[in-house]
Amino acid sequence: MNLKEALQSQILVGDGALGTLLYSYGIDQCFEELNRTHPAEVLNVHKAYVEAGADVIQTNTYGANYVKLSRYGLEDKVKEINTAAIRLAKQAVTDRNYVVGTIGGIRAISKQAVSLEEIKRSFREQLYCMLFEGVDGLLLETFYDFEELSTVVQIARKETKLPIIAQVSMHEPGVLQDGTSLPDALKALENIGADVTGINCRLGPYHMTRALEGMPLPKKAVLSAYPNASLPAYQDGRLVYKTDASYFKASARSLYKEGARLIGGCCGTTPEHIKAIAEEVKGKKPIQQKKVQREPAEVETPDVPVRTTPHLHEIAAKRPSVIVELDPPKKLNTDKYMNGAQALRDAGVDSVTLADNSLASPRISNTAIASLIKQNYNINPLVHIACRDRNLIGLQSHLMGLHTLGITEVLAVTGDPTKIGDFPGATSVYDLSSFDLIQYIKQLNKGISFSGKSLGMNTNFSVAAAFNPNVRNLNRAVGRLEKKIKFGADYFISQPVYSSEQIEEVYEATKHIAAPIYIGIMPLTSSRNAEFLHNEVPGITLSDEIRKRMETVSHDPSLAQAEGIAIAKSLIDTAAELFNGIYLITPFLRYEITVELTKYIKEVTQHRSERKVHHENNSISPASFK
Repeated sequence: MNLKEALQSQILVGDGALGTLLYSYGIDQCFEELNRTHPAEVLNVHKAYVEAGADVIQTNTYGANYVKLSRYGLEDKVKEINTAAIRLAKQAVTDRNYVVGTIGGIRAISKQAVSLEEIKRSFREQLYCMLFEGVDGLLLETFYDFEELSTVVQIARKETKLPIIAQVSMHEPGVLQDGTSLPDALKALENIGADVTGINCRLGPYHMTRALEGMPLPKKAVLSAYPNASLPAYQDGRLVYKTDASYFKASARSLYKEGARLIGGCCGTTPEHIKAIAEEVKGKKPIQQKKVQREPAEVETPDVPVRTTPHLHEIAAKRPSVIVELDPPKKLNTDKYMNGAQALRDAGVDSVTLADNSLASPRISNTAIASLIKQNYNINPLVHIACRDRNLIGLQSHLMGLHTLGITEVLAVTGDPTKIGDFPGATSVYDLSSFDLIQYIKQLNKGISFSGKSLGMNTNFSVAAAFNPNVRNLNRAVGRLEKKIKFGADYFISQPVYSSEQIEEVYEATKHIAAPIYIGIMPLTSSRNAEFLHNEVPGITLSDEIRKRMETVSHDPSLAQAEGIAIAKSLIDTAAELFNGIYLITPFLRYEITVELTKYIKEVTQHRSERKVHHENNSISPASFK
């Protein structure tokens, strides 16, 4: 009887964690490499699970792919490691067991970490090793990214008729990371060819059973469940799981009642857990019918907040718009900052933007300052969010806080590396890239948390993204804009530009893009300031002409500031003709400079509007009066 036939007529018991046991032996390295370096230890783990009553034994190949092995410099050993693993598993089993080739998910939170094309290539390489060595089936496990799992299931289905076990992992019971419900996800996997659909990892037996309560029995496929032993505790620098095998026995009974036909264990489980499962479910007949229990929270429709003011991308799509960056102070006195914010409001800016510890130097929290200027001066703040300083938990919490404060304009940026800031030894987090952050913010706008759970309300963020035109290959930079639009960006804010010719080049390269672009203009204050920006600040390039103009007035600070303003005005003249959005960066909290430039922009755009009306009136043909 082959594996597929066995699943149709009986309950099968899977094995448990491999890494947990190997780790308990004092081995803390690439577990997949142990197939070559410590084969006896791997063989003993397999034998222990066979003796415990496991019917289905997985190979020690969860991370034996090119991407994950490259972390250890083992990317060229994919074939050797997978081949050794399969042979060890086969050596451990009896004629009553089935060996399944395990292939684990690569993506976790970030889609940008590994491209889909790289995943396909890596998966095929590992898959062919499995098929060549003659496994009884494939176990695709611990996939948080549903796009990745769907892709590899389709590849596997085209390559083999062997049974495919496809298991998703959830942060929250009943829902995937992207908000897809578990029933919808498993049904989709069934439709593209998975023979067994199920869940594994992250959740313990209790939450995994809760998730299956909302899961109907598949029409063609069968269900599987591989829960963790428990939630892990952190003790003495190690993750530790509870090991109550009797609890697992009762849990196996519950999973069986929910229709699972293949029940095993994931992180923290041992042969004792598997023995408990086997004692409970072996010999039972598969459940043929079940009553689905649905939780009210799983069908909750989030509230949609009512918006009374337009977003910046909506403003810039209809009329000229000015936003001004006024970075939060590095010191605790905020009087000058607040004076500047009020002056900019009076000058008519559409938003004051606040960087997130720019150049990796600590400032007063931009959320705190944004809340104050919104409350006290009725200013619409645009809050920058850097991926550098917050992990995934902190990012979601931060965004939920902004929503609660009524702040809806955000700029998603990667963030300058800590190496260039005040604390070069500080840790840079970078759980997400700016692309991922944009996508996750848009997920919040659907009322879905980063983990896939309902927030009970939609957020209402308009998401800006950064654009750096100061690169050798402008077309490549524009390609990044197009990619960010696909991830959900509503509009763009550029790095400062210092030549009219470059502004014209940017216009020609981006005129096909519908999303508004705010062209960055940062007035220079001195020759030293110009040289520093040109030579030391990433993403900023000044022309030789601009640097010479600033050098000629370097002897007089007032002349230097006036020249910097004059240069900025000449750039504004060009930008205002081609773009609806202008982004002014205030140098050194000298807000009087950006106030003057804001007023100048208002004058320029007003004149442009008047010229346009005049031109349209003079262009009316007699036929139009018919």
